[in-house]
Amino acid sequence: MQNIYEAQNANKRKSALILILFILFTTVVVYFLSQAFSVYLGYEPGGLGFVGIALIISGLMSLGSYYFSDRIVLAISGARPADRSREFDFYTVTENLAIGTGLPKPKLYVIEDSAPNAFATGRNPEHAVICATTGLLHKLSRTELEGVLAHELSHIRNYDILLMSMVSVLVGMIALLADWFLRMSLYGGRGRDKDKGQLGAIILVVGLLFAVLSPFVAQLIRLAISRRREFTADAGAVAITRQPQGLISALTKISADHEPLEAANKATAHLYIVNPFKEHGKGAINWFAGLFNTHPPIEERLKVLGQMV
Repeated sequence: MQNIYEAQNANKRKSALILILFILFTTVVVYFLSQAFSVYLGYEPGGLGFVGIALIISGLMSLGSYYFSDRIVLAISGARPADRSREFDFYTVTENLAIGTGLPKPKLYVIEDSAPNAFATGRNPEHAVICATTGLLHKLSRTELEGVLAHELSHIRNYDILLMSMVSVLVGMIALLADWFLRMSLYGGRGRDKDKGQLGAIILVVGLLFAVLSPFVAQLIRLAISRRREFTADAGAVAITRQPQGLISALTKISADHEPLEAANKATAHLYIVNPFKEHGKGAINWFAGLFNTHPPIEERLKVLGQMV
């Protein structure tokens, strides 16, 4: 048996390890791509000018998404503000949990869809939003709803949205640099006619390999971090409610409902408490497909929750 605090600490350690490895990977990729840029343009290896440009572009894109992502997500999801009289349990459970955790009560929104699901968004606890579908509010008991909302409040308290925004910037920067280098390699540049020497040739080959493979690897790591944060939020929900059964029952009920969420898309799927596309697989195919999932398997989440005391 594992208590909730041991589970939280284990999840934090694993998340930190994955994030550190990702930052190291990003540093290596950026270094070799910048060197390859320099060599390809006919200069001696060295300099990070292109990296600076990539950082500026990625930073501006991230800044915009950081401040407006909640409005964008709510708009494309077709969400409306929750009404206290119509969604009484939604309001009162959130208020009680917010008081218990010391967090400001987030704004509440509802998606008119019978598929049960929910997500949290917003750049910090003071500007947080929790959105639930009408299916979730109608199909879950108050105890189950409490488990789901505690999970979302845990995401808010852990600044998971900020973390994933930072990771997305790093992934975007790698993809941008790789795309630039591949385009230059295809369409030519002034460094093509210069004698780059053996070292330059090696750097170019390594740069090309990183340009092809690094966006794919970076995306896999981003998804791994996203899956690990779900485990952390599950453990956080148990710490808030002091019992895992509500969340266990809610996850079981949500995953058993095979109706896909029409308001979801690939850009917002990672936000939901359960994968809104309801995709399933078997054996090795399921394992390989799992590498590209934003959520860990429900069976694994239920197993971990069942071990908490």
